[in-house]
Amino acid sequence: AWAQMVELEQEVERRQRLGPESAARKALIASSYHPARPEVYDSLQDAALAPEFLAVAEYSVSPGADLKGLLQRLETVSEEKRIYRVPVFTAPFCQALLEELEHFEQSDMPKGRPNTMNNYGVLLHELGLDEPLMTPLRERFLQPVMALLYPDCGGGQLDSHRAFVVKYAPGQDLELGCHYDNAELTLNVALGKVFTGGALYFGGLFQAPAALTEPLEVEHVVGQGVLHRGGQLHGARPLGTGERWNLVVWLRASAVRNRLCPMCRCEPDLVDDEGFSDGFTREEPTTVDVCALT
Repeated sequence: AWAQMVELEQEVERRQRLGPESAARKALIASSYHPARPEVYDSLQDAALAPEFLAVAEYSVSPGADLKGLLQRLETVSEEKRIYRVPVFTAPFCQALLEELEHFEQSDMPKGRPNTMNNYGVLLHELGLDEPLMTPLRERFLQPVMALLYPDCGGGQLDSHRAFVVKYAPGQDLELGCHYDNAELTLNVALGKVFTGGALYFGGLFQAPAALTEPLEVEHVVGQGVLHRGGQLHGARPLGTGERWNLVVWLRASAVRNRLCPMCRCEPDLVDDEGFSDGFTREEPTTVDVCALT
């Protein structure tokens, strides 16, 4: 019991350091890093987005839009699991973003881990891509779509996100074990490059017992995004050949998670943190906090 208490205290301390350490990396990158593709940092343009994605978002904000109409414009991967797919970015934008990410990866800039399971990748807010790219993507395009697809999961109340790119390559991460996301909803977009294997697989919701008896496999298509609930158990099969880079956006609704932390399933005990952090808020909507227990 004593050893567990020490381990718990160390984990709490580690999480409390994450915010300040990330902010320090972001400041250094902003002052010292020279991008290879500076146009990627311009505010999000419709030209970067696939026509199908623009059509889906436009429909979602049109008068009388409903789920039935939206589903005619998306690919339903699994009606039962509520998993959908739609082209998100154009091929030229995927290529430009990948070139920028590789340039950053090869630089001597400090890099934070994307999450606790992936070792290779990039946190987009540290690179300075949250404000111009990710926030407009969430507010202008994902929010209206998710409001129709997942109204019961906070789809219409998304107020923060955590966006990162994960990289799978020989000698680095090859696969990802079964897990659920620290998110109400998730967007996972394949950016490239050329690869075989690495399919996503989905089980049931993590609260369900025999959740992975018959997993559903979903192959990646470059430029296309898979939409699913954060609580849907999923993982990535081993990479066969090549390199696979995916943009993952954890979409969060404080109205949902303030009542119940999605990771520990308890009412959150909050401590102050920087930026969007884990997407919790206190009474004041301008403050975003992190759950000390998760």
